[in-house]
Amino acid sequence: MSTLAAPATLAPRRAWLTDLPVLLVAVVWGASYLAAKGITTAHTVVAVLVLRFAVVLPALVAVGWRSLRGLGAAQWRGAGVLGLILAGIFLLETYGVVHTSATNAGLIISLTMVFTPLAEAAARRARPPRAFLAAAGLSVLGVVLLTQSGGFTRPSLGDLLILLAALARTAHVLAMARIKVVRDADSLSLTTVQLGSAVLVFALLAAAGTGATPWSVAAGFGAREWAGLLFLSVFCTLVAFFVQMWAVRRTSPSRVSLLLGTEPLWAAVVGIVIGGERLGALGLLGGVLVLVGTGLGRRVR
Repeated sequence: MSTLAAPATLAPRRAWLTDLPVLLVAVVWGASYLAAKGITTAHTVVAVLVLRFAVVLPALVAVGWRSLRGLGAAQWRGAGVLGLILAGIFLLETYGVVHTSATNAGLIISLTMVFTPLAEAAARRARPPRAFLAAAGLSVLGVVLLTQSGGFTRPSLGDLLILLAALARTAHVLAMARIKVVRDADSLSLTTVQLGSAVLVFALLAAAGTGATPWSVAAGFGAREWAGLLFLSVFCTLVAFFVQMWAVRRTSPSRVSLLLGTEPLWAAVVGIVIGGERLGALGLLGGVLVLVGTGLGRRVR
């Protein structure tokens, strides 16, 4: 994400026109869990990931070709390492959403907003503020209740995989901060190399016989599945990236981050209203606690 300085103030109308597209990105990201669940099975995860990112990668390469050519060898290596972590995130998220509800996935992944500051504080050997620790505890309690909406049982495999994905997202953020050579790379070229590395990992897994092949999955897709795949590829990846680049140049990174932080709320809304998922009393309470805890944690941070 770019760190260009924003104007000191924005007229209310201009601010709204900038905020709305970013908010819509949060909505489509929230809807992505249900979309991925609708077109993916445990046997087709890798194939769907190959198709999803192979669709948008040529467009990113074409738009950012000049900046890609300007990357140094060390920057390519650094971005490639980040891409390997990104591949792990998408594998964990997609396998996870296959084995849990879209609502649970969207809410549990929001723990990244809590894990990342805690990991940063640990790396600096600094104690987080008590208010943040309280917010983190509230979020964790919420996840425990969320995964127990049908009674106190073991969390599902999907819940655990999404939790691991949240930890992997945290590792990705920390790696971006610590790999100094990528700090000067523009966001478009950095994203393109990361996605290219991730697609390479998915293609190698597919070639090794991990599940169905991408071409067999593509051949079996109907109109509904192709619509879901294009939604994930075009809106949740390509359009979302360019909206972020556009918005952060017209407002502040903090404002963009705050709006994108509503993603878990939209995941819950889409999962319940469109997906027909039910949380139960414990799950509903847990979902509220996750939203409140991550929201408070963001404000404290």
